[in-house]
Amino acid sequence: MPLRPTIALAGLAGLALAQSPPSVDFLRDVQPVLTSRCLVCHSGDQPQAGLRLHTREEMLRGGVSGPAIVPGNGRASLLVQKISGQKGLRMPPTGPPLPEETIALIRAWIDQGARWDGKALPAERVAPLAPRKPEVPAGDAANPVDRFVGAYLSRKRLPRPAPVSDALFARRIWYDIIGLPPSPEELAQFLADRRPDKRERWVDELLARRRAYAEHWITFWNDLLRNDEGVVYHGDRRSITNWLLAALERNLSYDQMVRTLLDPPEGSGAEGFLIGVTWRGVVSASQSPPMQAAQNAAQVFLGVNLKCAACHDSFVNRWKLRDTYGLAAMFTAEKLELVRCDMPTGEVAEPRFPFPELKVRFGESLASRRRAAAEWFTHPDNGRFARTIVNRYWKQLLGRGLVEPVDDMDAEPWDEDLLDWLAWDFAAHGYDLQHLIRRITTSQAYQMPAVREQAPPKTYVFRGPRLRRLTAEQFQDTISVVTGHWRVNNPRSEVFARYVREWRLKSDPLSRALGRPIRDQVYTERSTEATTLQALELTNGPLLAKRLRRGAQALLGALEPPPANRFDSKVVRKGSVEVDVDIAGARELYLVLEDVDTYDPERVVAGWVQPELIGPEGSEPLAAPNGVIRLGEQKLPALIARVPSTLHFKFPDKPFVRFRARVAIDDGSIRSDISPAVRFFVFTEKPDPEQLVKVSGEPPAGPPRNTWTSAELTERLYLHLLARTPTGGERALAVKMLGGPKPTATGVEDLLWALLMSPEFQFLH
Repeated sequence: MPLRPTIALAGLAGLALAQSPPSVDFLRDVQPVLTSRCLVCHSGDQPQAGLRLHTREEMLRGGVSGPAIVPGNGRASLLVQKISGQKGLRMPPTGPPLPEETIALIRAWIDQGARWDGKALPAERVAPLAPRKPEVPAGDAANPVDRFVGAYLSRKRLPRPAPVSDALFARRIWYDIIGLPPSPEELAQFLADRRPDKRERWVDELLARRRAYAEHWITFWNDLLRNDEGVVYHGDRRSITNWLLAALERNLSYDQMVRTLLDPPEGSGAEGFLIGVTWRGVVSASQSPPMQAAQNAAQVFLGVNLKCAACHDSFVNRWKLRDTYGLAAMFTAEKLELVRCDMPTGEVAEPRFPFPELKVRFGESLASRRRAAAEWFTHPDNGRFARTIVNRYWKQLLGRGLVEPVDDMDAEPWDEDLLDWLAWDFAAHGYDLQHLIRRITTSQAYQMPAVREQAPPKTYVFRGPRLRRLTAEQFQDTISVVTGHWRVNNPRSEVFARYVREWRLKSDPLSRALGRPIRDQVYTERSTEATTLQALELTNGPLLAKRLRRGAQALLGALEPPPANRFDSKVVRKGSVEVDVDIAGARELYLVLEDVDTYDPERVVAGWVQPELIGPEGSEPLAAPNGVIRLGEQKLPALIARVPSTLHFKFPDKPFVRFRARVAIDDGSIRSDISPAVRFFVFTEKPDPEQLVKVSGEPPAGPPRNTWTSAELTERLYLHLLARTPTGGERALAVKMLGGPKPTATGVEDLLWALLMSPEFQFLH
C-alpha cells in the first residue's frame, strides 16, 4: 500500500494541504466519518438544520444554510467550514473534534470533485411501531422460541448444543425466578424427579411461589422505576413499594401496571413514578417533574432515549427538543415553555406523543392527558410497548437482549422475527409477565450452556445465554438462606422490626460494590464488571466479615439471641418523648442514640433530659447533666450524647425499679441543613447494635438445623451454594478448614468465604 504524502496544516482554517494532495477513497476515508459522526443528526424526516447527508445530491442541495459541499472547492464548502470550526459551532457538537488529518481528507475529497460510488449512506434504523406476528418456522420443538432459534442457528451454520445438566438448570431457574438457590432438599427432589416434563413443571411450581417471586423481581422493577428502600424522600418524591410488590405478587398484567403508573388513581400508591425526584436547589429545566416523567416513561416503556433531547435537539438520535417537551406536556396542566440549554425560548410546548401515527384524543385537563398517555403507551397498536419489555426480560434471563442497547429499540435485533413473535405472544396472553418468563425459561435456548465471551464481537451472534453474575441482592440473600441468619428491617414509625430479604434494606457499601445502584435515576441495566472496590469489599470489607461471622455462629446454633429493649422512642425529629421504664432486677443501664438518616449527625444536640432512677428509697439522678436542651421557652439540664452513641451505667449495689427521663432534640437542631432523625433506646443488657428494635414474625426461610459434623456441613454447603457435591479433595480440605470432625465457628466462616468467592458460585453457568 503506497504511503500517503504528509499533510501540512496552517492558517486560520488549519487546512492548507501539502503540495501533493492525497488521493482520497470515498468508501475508505469519507463514508465511515459521515456515517459515525454526522448521520446521527443529519438523517431522518427532521434532520438538523434541514440537512440530510445520505447522498451526494442531498449534500449539494444542502439545508437552511445552503449547500454542504462545493465540488472542486473544499475551502468554500460549508461542510469543511463547520467541521474545522471556522463558521459557527464546530461540528460534530459532541464528542472529540474530528482529527485534522480527517478534516484534510474530507477537504481533499471535495477538491477532487466529491466523487461518490453511487450508494446512499445507510439511514438511521427506525423500528416499525405496529405489532407484527411472524410465521413460526417449521420444526418439531414444542416451544416456538426454539423453532426461531433453530432456524437462526441453521442460517449461521452453528451447532445446537445439548441442554445444561439438571443441577445447573435447577440453580439457574431458582435464582432467576425467586432469587434464591435451591436448598439441598429441593435439589435432591428435583434431581430425583423422573417426569419427562419436570423442568416445565418446576418452572410453574416456582412461579406459583408468588411472594418469593415478587420479592426477587421487585429488584429489577425498582431499578427501572427509580424506587428505593431505606431512603429519605425529600420534597415530593414518594415510594411506590407497597403498590409494586402487590402488583407483582398478584401478577398484575403489564399493560395495567403501566396504565396505573402513568395515570395513577388517587390513593393507589403508584403516584411516585410520575412525581419523580424533586431536587434541592436550582435545577435544569430538563429535570422538572413533567420532563422526568416524559424521559423516564419513554426510556422504560418504549426504549426511546429522550434524555439527550431534553436540553436541545439530540446529537445521538433523531429526537428533537419539541418531542421531549411535547410528551412532558402530557403530564402537566400548566403551560410548558421550551427551554433550550437553560435559555427560555418563549415557545410553548404542544402536547403530543413521539409517534404521531398512533393517535389518541385528549383534552386540556391534566386528568384527560394522563388518561390519554396511559392509553397511548399501552395501545394494542403500539407494538413497541410489548417489544421493549420482552427485550428487557430476555436480557435479564439470558444476559443479552435481542436488541442492544436495551434503551434503543431502533437498533437492529439479532433476530427480528423472534423479537416480534415473543412480543405478539406476550400481548396475546394478556401482557402476562409470568407467561413471558415461562415462555423463555422453558425454551431450549434458555437451557443452553452459558457462553463466556472474551471480548465483545463486532457483530453479535447468539450461541447461548451469557455467563451472568449474581446480583447484590442474590449474593446477600444467599448468605441469609444458607446460614439461617436474616437481616432485619427497622421501620421508622413501628415498634417491631421484621426479618427481610436484601431488597428491603437501604443500600450499603457492600451491596453498592456488588452493583446495586443508588436509584436517583432510572437504571435499565447494572454494571457487572469486577472492580477494585468490589475486590476490597469482598476480601477486607467489614460488612461481609460481620455477616459471615454471625452467619457461621447461627449455622452452628452459637449465636446468642439479642436482648430486647426496654424502651423505643421510634424516630424523633423534634421535641421530646417521655420515658418511664420498668428496670426491676437490673444492675446496669444502656442508653442508646441511633441515627436514622440525619443529614448532619455531628451537629445534632440531643440527649436525656433529667434522667433519674427510682428505688425503694426514692429517686436519684442517673448522672450529672453535661449540657442544656432548649425546648420552646425552656432550657432544661440534660445528659447530652453524640449521635450515634451508647452510654453505659452500672449500679450493682442499689436496687432500682424504674428509669424516668425525657428524650429530646434541641430546638436549635431543627434546621434543614441538619434534618435530625434520632431513635432512642433503653436496655438493661448490652445491646446488639445489629438488632436494637424488637423483631416480630418469621424469617423468609426457616433456619437449617445446627448440629453438624464437618463432613455433613461440607456436603450441605456445596449443595446449597454450588448445586453439587464436593470432590474427594475438596471434602478433605473443607473438613480440615472446619477444624476437624466437629466444625468451629471460625472454620465455618472461612469455608463460607472461600465458597462465596468462587466464580462457580458468583456466576450462573
